[in-house]
Amino acid sequence: MGKKSRNRNKTVKERMPFVARTFEGLPGEADWIALREFVPSATAYVKLKTGQTIRVCSSLPGSGAGIVRPDGEIWVGLQVAHNFGDISRDLAHVVETGLETEPGRPIPLTDPGVGARMQDLVEPASSFDVEMHEGFDYWVEGVDEQPGTAEALADANETIAPTVRLSSVDSAYWTEMTPHRYLRWVMTHDEQQLLNALARLRAAGADTLGEGTKLIGHFRAHGLLVPVWEFEVDAEALEKPTVEFSRRLDDALADDSPLTSEQRSARGALTSRQVTIR
Repeated sequence: MGKKSRNRNKTVKERMPFVARTFEGLPGEADWIALREFVPSATAYVKLKTGQTIRVCSSLPGSGAGIVRPDGEIWVGLQVAHNFGDISRDLAHVVETGLETEPGRPIPLTDPGVGARMQDLVEPASSFDVEMHEGFDYWVEGVDEQPGTAEALADANETIAPTVRLSSVDSAYWTEMTPHRYLRWVMTHDEQQLLNALARLRAAGADTLGEGTKLIGHFRAHGLLVPVWEFEVDAEALEKPTVEFSRRLDDALADDSPLTSEQRSARGALTSRQVTIR
């Protein structure tokens, strides 16, 4: 490899640093991950340090990166391919581009270079209250409907798996993918400590959310673990069991004693089923 090629590769690495926890430091980190990775239709408002409020959407028409609404409000889409090294920087670039984009126009996703991250733009004290939607009809609220819009919305809505955000605990989402039902719970605990705690609960037979439920594994997304349970009940029936599980988990997290052989085996089984999304 020539000197020029080596220098070029070095520049690329400097411009695209790896960030394990992309959304760390943002209000509602776990919910950003959920909307980015598996919640089909949801939105949340977040306040910028400038005082302006933007709407963060799980998905926008055509998997767009962003749009400036006719009233000037900026919408940012999370479920869009990012190839510039740091999703937080990509999203911040969308917001900054949107501030200079005319109302009613889409916001393109271009190379952000070395620029601000969302953590630099968002007011740390901002709320991030997730609003779940049964479909994508909110896309056309307050705008004139164009020919073919109804058909396009109907097609998009057909792709949505029913999803509910539990109200009793943070960032836990029930979903139905016929014939199965799952709970995916984004947890912000340290990964190794969480795995140890889950192993302790599994070895004690305390890792379920009640009768007919089973912890089937977990995946890693943006530096956090997302345990997944399978069950047969409706979302409402999980509210109390998740609170009870959260208490058991807190106790297990506080236990810093060495794992027993049974607990180590349980941890190994959990780790063997781990999948990394991002």
